[in-house]
Amino acid sequence: MLYDVSMKIAYTYEVAASGARQVIRVLPLTLDKGQRLIAGTVTFSPVPEERTDFVDFFHNPATGFRNPLEEFEIRMQARVQVENASIEADMTPEVGKIGDEIFEYWNIDADAPHHFLGDSPRLGPSPEIAAWAWTMIDDKMSVHEAATAVCAKIHEQFTYVPGATKVDTSAGEVFKLKKGVCQDFAHIMILALRSIGIPAGYVSGFLRTIPPPGKERLEGADAMHAWVRVWCGRATGWMEWDPTNNIMAGSDHIRVGYGRDYADVAPVIGILKSYGSHTTDQGVDVVPVKP
Repeated sequence: MLYDVSMKIAYTYEVAASGARQVIRVLPLTLDKGQRLIAGTVTFSPVPEERTDFVDFFHNPATGFRNPLEEFEIRMQARVQVENASIEADMTPEVGKIGDEIFEYWNIDADAPHHFLGDSPRLGPSPEIAAWAWTMIDDKMSVHEAATAVCAKIHEQFTYVPGATKVDTSAGEVFKLKKGVCQDFAHIMILALRSIGIPAGYVSGFLRTIPPPGKERLEGADAMHAWVRVWCGRATGWMEWDPTNNIMAGSDHIRVGYGRDYADVAPVIGILKSYGSHTTDQGVDVVPVKP
């Protein structure tokens, strides 16, 4: 699928913020297979005093800037080609043997499974989630079967409720609430898989939404989405599951960033000096390009 993707994030501050330093991660990735960024830009209004474009440790494109702010707008526009992953036989190792393959991975590059097995900035140990994971998984299951089982169980037991959680709500709180949004469900799945020894990470991106039959597509109706990548052994590598929708990520999923959890790929992160309130307006459009 070929898509035109646009995104707008606008901020208005009650009192002008000074000394703002922020990092933006909203531009789709170019991957070795499955996705290619044909063209893309990230622009700011007003133009910041300082701007630095770089690639972070996990190979995500990012833009850092510094600017005093009263009103500020970020815009991203991109054309990206996305392909479905080919369907292959399950060649993933058994859950009880994945540790041997991790041990034999003598590298600490960005895709190394070692980075995605232990604690990360937003995800620490959770005995409750670990115990829950073992209720549906055993050592003889393949890693693919285990990931599919956790993905399905989250979709079955958790309810998608916008506003039920905040961006900093912990995975433990979400697990008790049994409701939340895509970020929350991705964190639950990551913790569940890590707790049984399977490396898992966070994927930030966009998801094409299809309007109901007979309804027009609304501009700005799409939003950023989150799902999970799972290391499935040396032979298979990384695969991706979307627990919010109980599916494997496909050609409707547009990857923006890979990380250990949300903290590594937040679309906007930084610090500023200010007081008073502020408002935010966001909108995303994912539009298929007709052949």
